Amino acid sequence: MITASAPGKLYIAGEYAVVEPGHPAILVAVDQFITVSLEATTDMGTILSKQYGNLPVTWKRENDRLVLDKRENPFHYILAAIEVTESYVKSFGKELSFYHLSVDSELDSSNGRKYGLGSSAAVTVATVKGILRFYGLQHETNETIFKLAALAHLSVKSNGSCGDVAASVFGGWLAFTTFDPKWVLEKQQQFPVREVIESDWPYLSFKPLTPPTELRLLIGWTGSPASTSHLVDEVTNKRTQDTLAYDEFLKASAICVQEMIHGFEAKDIPKIQSEIRRNRSLLKKMSQSTGVVIETSALTHLCKLAEKFNGAAKSSGAGGGDCGIVIFDRRDGVLSLMTAWEEQGITNLPLHVYTKN
Repeated sequence: MITASAPGKLYIAGEYAVVEPGHPAILVAVDQFITVSLEATTDMGTILSKQYGNLPVTWKRENDRLVLDKRENPFHYILAAIEVTESYVKSFGKELSFYHLSVDSELDSSNGRKYGLGSSAAVTVATVKGILRFYGLQHETNETIFKLAALAHLSVKSNGSCGDVAASVFGGWLAFTTFDPKWVLEKQQQFPVREVIESDWPYLSFKPLTPPTELRLLIGWTGSPASTSHLVDEVTNKRTQDTLAYDEFLKASAICVQEMIHGFEAKDIPKIQSEIRRNRSLLKKMSQSTGVVIETSALTHLCKLAEKFNGAAKSSGAGGGDCGIVIFDRRDGVLSLMTAWEEQGITNLPLHVYTKN
């Protein structure tokens, strides 16, 4: 049995702007995981996820391509990850075989509601890592794993930045800028997948960050899941109505996130908190100009309570519900905020930053 896990993620700053190549964001990996298990079989394989019922989807091969016996299935990211990674595996002269693949997720609540921790990215990364290990390629770099998972997301027509993929691959605190997707897709049409993976992708960058020792991250969940892809689509459609305002948002977001990175480098918690507040303000202004609700009333309430107890707070990710994050100086104490949240129906998610060994 081969197993591979990938953590969930949260955005700290730079949301929406990060979908534009070269525009920075800061993310963090959290210690809740999706685990993929593979077991060798003969003649046919299966895919099973406890999150999508207990009936496995079976598959066979035709000319090395995986073929399902059901056209409607909930496994689009898993299937894309299998297809891309096996194409890469074949370039090393490996013969493809069959396996049972099962998925277990900690990234959703017990009743199946999503916390907004990046389950699509985590399941893609875990599948890529699992298949690489299954075929004996477990020593591939983080960047290779990221690129394979990113290609899988592109093939599913994902409109995101793949920042959640990067956090899931690298772990810890991460500054990230995304690649030019048009360049990658054109490259894919011209060259084999291994050559695409080994190329330098324009604008792509990863920079691990070390937080100040006294920094504390608190995560609140408002209980209203949001669709990232839907919200990103809305902003993309609306921004054409006021391109000047959107360009200003991109520039201001880049400056804000860069200043926050400097705050991490200087171990300056007040500086990081100041930029969290600035990023929240930028997102609210962009929300007003596009008419897309990013900070719901529940998230506003979450942030106001956090500020009352000396925390710097904002929505995390696409907004529209889901999670808010708070940056504290550990010496300020957070129990009073946790109590206030609980009284208002906001769930404190007991998550910690996951750093790879």
